[in-house]
Amino acid sequence: MNLKESAPAKVNLFLHVGDKRADGFHAVQSLAVFTDIGDTLGFAPAGELSLTLDGSFANSLSNGADNLVLRAAQVLAPPDLQAPGATIALTKNLPVASGIGGGSADAAAALRGLRSLWGLSLDDAKLGDIAASLGSDIPVCLGAAPAFMEGRGEILRPVESLPRLPLLLVNPGVAVPTAAVFAGLQDRSGVAATLPHGHFRDTADLLRFLETTRNDLEAPARVLAPVIGKVLGALAALPGALLVRMSGSGATCFGIFADDACCARAAELLRAAGTDWWIAPTFVPETGIVHEIVGQDIGPTEGGL
Repeated sequence: MNLKESAPAKVNLFLHVGDKRADGFHAVQSLAVFTDIGDTLGFAPAGELSLTLDGSFANSLSNGADNLVLRAAQVLAPPDLQAPGATIALTKNLPVASGIGGGSADAAAALRGLRSLWGLSLDDAKLGDIAASLGSDIPVCLGAAPAFMEGRGEILRPVESLPRLPLLLVNPGVAVPTAAVFAGLQDRSGVAATLPHGHFRDTADLLRFLETTRNDLEAPARVLAPVIGKVLGALAALPGALLVRMSGSGATCFGIFADDACCARAAELLRAAGTDWWIAPTFVPETGIVHEIVGQDIGPTEGGL
């Protein structure tokens, strides 16, 4: 039996950081969404566990025991399973250490794929516990669906509805260590914000909420990698850009655009500028939208705020 799993890029539309907790992690609040681009993983039965790498960013990774995919596999394998082996093939399309959950999404895909390959009777809650033990971003990547994140990232609340969001992802080719970004954190929004119910009628509704938020990690990330400021400035100057922000701990930045055509044109303009940045037009799929029927009064609708 051969299986495949996708590991879509995760984008933090906002990220508020609170104080460090007793367990050493920072409390956070965030809205994570997932795009139509990402890494892919293939799984096949084998007598032992191994990992092969290919793709644009394969050279940035090791296939040794410290790879998060192999760590996820080793944690998942029950001790009584006979020969808990598999050949895992990771196609690495996303930049490494880039703030869009590449490693976390890969580990989450490994958990999903190997649960099926090995025929494990683990429900989603138990798999989520395993994901949380491996990293703060892995639980949200496990479901790969829009969600509010709280706690250290493991407390999730699904977003009821979200419009299709054309996004342009841009990474300047510098890795920003997450620990160093958190170490440089001085200003933080905290985690006392009242989060909305998550029923966003349209893009304008979502943007009204996002305008009340920010990414607390952007400032320390820009100190470590000033080029992030250049990326944000370049995105903001593109026609059709509605909101520009850094994702996660960086260095990938994103712009929300008015429509797919604007997003594609923005990517062309940015490529024409001659930088060596990774530039990827993509989108977040529509989720649970109830469209208003023109000319018909359907009554009041709960908004994002």
